[in-house]
Amino acid sequence: MAIIPTERSPDSSVAFLRDGYRFVGRRCERHGTDIFQARLMLEPTICLRGRPAAELFYDPERFVRAGAMPKRAQRTLTGRGGVQGLDGAEHADRKAMFMSIMTPAAVRHLGQLFDDEWRARVPAWEAGGPVVLHDEIGRMLTRTVCAWAGVPLAASEVHRRTAELHAMIEGPAALGPRHWRGRWGRRRGERWIGQVVERERIGTLPAPGGSALRVIAEHRDARGRLLPRRIAAVELLNVLRPTVAVGRLVVFAALALHDHPTWRQRVRESDEATESFVQEVRRYYPFFPVAAARVRRSFDWQGYHFPRGRRVLLDLYGTNHHPALWPEPERFLPERFTGWRGDPFALVPQGGGEHLTGHRCAGEWITIELVKRAVTNLTTTMRYDVPPQDLALSLRRMPALPPSGFLITGVRRTA
Repeated sequence: MAIIPTERSPDSSVAFLRDGYRFVGRRCERHGTDIFQARLMLEPTICLRGRPAAELFYDPERFVRAGAMPKRAQRTLTGRGGVQGLDGAEHADRKAMFMSIMTPAAVRHLGQLFDDEWRARVPAWEAGGPVVLHDEIGRMLTRTVCAWAGVPLAASEVHRRTAELHAMIEGPAALGPRHWRGRWGRRRGERWIGQVVERERIGTLPAPGGSALRVIAEHRDARGRLLPRRIAAVELLNVLRPTVAVGRLVVFAALALHDHPTWRQRVRESDEATESFVQEVRRYYPFFPVAAARVRRSFDWQGYHFPRGRRVLLDLYGTNHHPALWPEPERFLPERFTGWRGDPFALVPQGGGEHLTGHRCAGEWITIELVKRAVTNLTTTMRYDVPPQDLALSLRRMPALPPSGFLITGVRRTA
């Protein structure tokens, strides 16, 4: 039996925060393997990267999600009791609930609402001063997803609710004020959405049929029970928050268009080029760093022993940059996706495996739709200038974002 290479440090939590997205990859390179073990948050943890590792990690016979997500992430990003931490029949039931919302027609409708928001904002950008794209897109996505989900949102609430959702996204891997803002955002968000769920249930807020609010508020489990109000709030936030998080990918798409201007014309001329461009944005830029699970029962894999209960991290960023999967992984090359038919264990920015029954993100189709719509708007609806600013991406910061938030000026309508 091979011995899993182990980090010598008594605890690598500080190193994880220091190295960010490159924590796993750097140590895999140092050990000369795609597997090693380290203590993280005082707990032995096996770290993996690569396609075979992803295929293993999403095997429900070998791994469970219960108890895998660190509490600091539950208290900020995901909430407690949501679909991410479920297994077996309970997970299948909850995942089916989410997938019922993600029909092709519903995804297109969300994209159209985002288009409408974008076009409505362009005149204000044209008449105003500099625009911080991340901030603007965040508010646009908050308005868009709330309208789509059936969640009422007054104009006076938009800034506050966007700030709460952004705080949840920023909080899990942060220390100090950024983490505490994440906890604040989680508490405020669950209170807000819990009240919305209750109003829908008592009939004072009738939600459209098929909307996320109605589906989640009225969902009954295998025993015919409604979800507890707090859990329903967590799950509805699991629609709103990830959609707002797509704003980071929109910023990355704008950054890619700025750094690779020849692609502006290509995406204007071809839907296939737009698809390839968006997939490369998702592969190349840092989004989720890792996913967590626990070993269901002891097993051996490739000569390594995985003991029951051991926490395991899959390096999503490292898998998307693995040289065995992606030639020249540190180059932005949308051409690599020309004619690509998909591989659920190679491109894993939002998890791997199957959408319908596994732990792959239920909102991945929404992500692709929204970023494609954004790329179209950035290249056809308007023109703009990119003034000098700090656009460097630090892979130590999780989640990553250019310090400037991507500033644009001189916006003018073209369509």
